[in-house]
Amino acid sequence: QVRLVESGGGLVQPGGSLRLACEVSGRTLSGVVVAWFRQEPVKEREFVAAVEWNSDSPWYGGLPQGRFTIVRNLAKSTVYMQMNRLEPEDTGVYYCAADVDSSGKINTAAPQYDYWGPGTQVTVSS
Repeated sequence: QVRLVESGGGLVQPGGSLRLACEVSGRTLSGVVVAWFRQEPVKEREFVAAVEWNSDSPWYGGLPQGRFTIVRNLAKSTVYMQMNRLEPEDTGVYYCAADVDSSGKINTAAPQYDYWGPGTQVTVSS
């Protein structure tokens, strides 16, 4: 069992920054991949970024285009996503998810992930 809790969402103006946090707890996290997805209304969840827990190796989808950075903090058992130069198109609910059967491979499909946090709302608007 893995528990994930997101924080850090909010309202920000275009061009601004936010740092999302995903606190991870539960079973041993060795070999687990933790990812961020986002979902806009009436759309499917889309992969944003992920990190493999042991290696701290990041993987990014096509969406952030160099504007987002994912970082794992072992001491705090937390995965952060720094989001810079935010655009209105970045608006949505951001979810943290864990894939416990990845064997180190980073999957970008939401159904591959076993555990999900409740999500945090990010709104980019002037």
